[in-house]
Amino acid sequence: MTEIKVPDTQLTGDVVALRLWCDEDVPFVVEACQDPEIHRWMPLPWPYTDGDAREWIGGHAEKRASGTGVVFAIVDTEEDEVMGSIGLEAFNWEHRRAVVGYWVAKNARRRGVATCALRLVSRWALDKLSLTRLELLVYTGNAVSERVAERAGFKREGLMRSYFSVRDKQIDAIMFSLLSGDPVPGDSPNKD
Repeated sequence: MTEIKVPDTQLTGDVVALRLWCDEDVPFVVEACQDPEIHRWMPLPWPYTDGDAREWIGGHAEKRASGTGVVFAIVDTEEDEVMGSIGLEAFNWEHRRAVVGYWVAKNARRRGVATCALRLVSRWALDKLSLTRLELLVYTGNAVSERVAERAGFKREGLMRSYFSVRDKQIDAIMFSLLSGDPVPGDSPNKD
């Protein structure tokens, strides 16, 4: 396995920055993960507790060390206000690919946060980690995430039938991808 090296400082774009999660972020994660809209698209424990947030944040260092994932807090570039999360997982180092996922807290939506964070993490992963392919899977019906993927330069590849098992239901997903040779648009926000 390849350890995932992250920059000593945060990754900074025009609108958002990405930094590693820390224990001080636990209250934000707990509050954000009470939102039914996040639970609609992500299989999280309900109710989401302080212990759940601590366990989630606490597991990030091991994922980086083992080369299996890296998760960043999405923060405002001026205030360091946490607005969401974006990460890479399911690394396949042999084939130089990973899967990207994200969520944005209710109070930060419709400000371009997810689009800007996706562009920023994509450029970093393709350039600094030498990946050749990023994949993004969106539950069918999540039109907002589909628009975010497209605005960040990802191409729609097709429907993955019964791809996820969530709460005893099979869920279809739409596969998007971004290749190392594909253009990644600039940081200017679009509503998402």
